[in-house]
Amino acid sequence: MGGRECYHCKQWVEEAEEHDCWSTTEEALTGDLSEDLRDAWERLRDTAASFGEQRIYASHKSIMFSRKSCYFFVRPKKSFLELCVFLGRAVKAPQVRRIYQSSKAKAAHMIHVRHRDEVEEPITGWLREAYEFSNAPARNSKPKHPAKVKRQASKKAPARKAKSAAKAKRRKSAA
Repeated sequence: MGGRECYHCKQWVEEAEEHDCWSTTEEALTGDLSEDLRDAWERLRDTAASFGEQRIYASHKSIMFSRKSCYFFVRPKKSFLELCVFLGRAVKAPQVRRIYQSSKAKAAHMIHVRHRDEVEEPITGWLREAYEFSNAPARNSKPKHPAKVKRQASKKAPARKAKSAAKAKRRKSAA
């Protein structure tokens, strides 16, 4: 009986066997954490959940927190929790290991958490800021103004009338 190796997780999958290595659960991702990391995870999740309505879900190797879009995610590692927080500005602080521009409006901040006591200010403040920023309207989105569209159309209207009048004149002269 044949099979294949999953290109993603490198697991051997038999021919008739169903395989979905992308779907996972929070429990599966946090089950192997040490006691300190589990406490930090629980405090982090409770803090984020207290902000208000949002969707918390596991996706591959991360646990995502989102409103309209993801505002931060956690990747559980063996010796730390890797947080990626999306803010509308770059924050320089000792807790932030790396910053990269994830879009025109967002900067991703990579933070390592090793203990429950680290889940306090300023990290909780950044999480709240990211939560509020994720629901804000886009900076560069400009509403279309119907008045401008009408003006442009009205500028073209006299030119069209002149062309059709010229065509009518040619037809009369040809006849």
